[in-house]
Amino acid sequence: MVIAIGSDHAGVELKRELSAFLEKKGLDLIDAGPENPGPVDYPDYGEKVSLMVSSGRADRGILICGTGIGMSIVANKFPGIRAALCGEPVSARLSRQHNDSNILVLGGRLVGAVMALEILKTWLETPFEGGRHAGRLMKIQTIEEKVSRDELGQT
Repeated sequence: MVIAIGSDHAGVELKRELSAFLEKKGLDLIDAGPENPGPVDYPDYGEKVSLMVSSGRADRGILICGTGIGMSIVANKFPGIRAALCGEPVSARLSRQHNDSNILVLGGRLVGAVMALEILKTWLETPFEGGRHAGRLMKIQTIEEKVSRDELGQT
């Protein structure tokens, strides 16, 4: 599995810890940056990771900013992205089982390293259930296709 990871300045330290864990698990990791905690703009890194997942260059992604809200907004602009902001393992599990989330978003100022690792482990290990949830994802895909064809009713 190839995982792309990126953050803003508020998530650099947590990104380092999660990256070390992923590398120990033997997963292929693409670090989209940044490398130091100097001020950066979260949309730049959210775009890099989301584009990798959306295009298929990465199987999944992880994004970290101060609250996770900004990165979630950015990521969910991309086709085929189902980014889930998770603050504990239950939401991580359900985001995989029911939503087949492909980008995990964390709030670097809200979730400590121990909790973030538990969230990540759960998210990585939980499969998509399919069934009725697959039908719902098809509906989301249809909405996404309508929007991309500019069927918003604008003249």
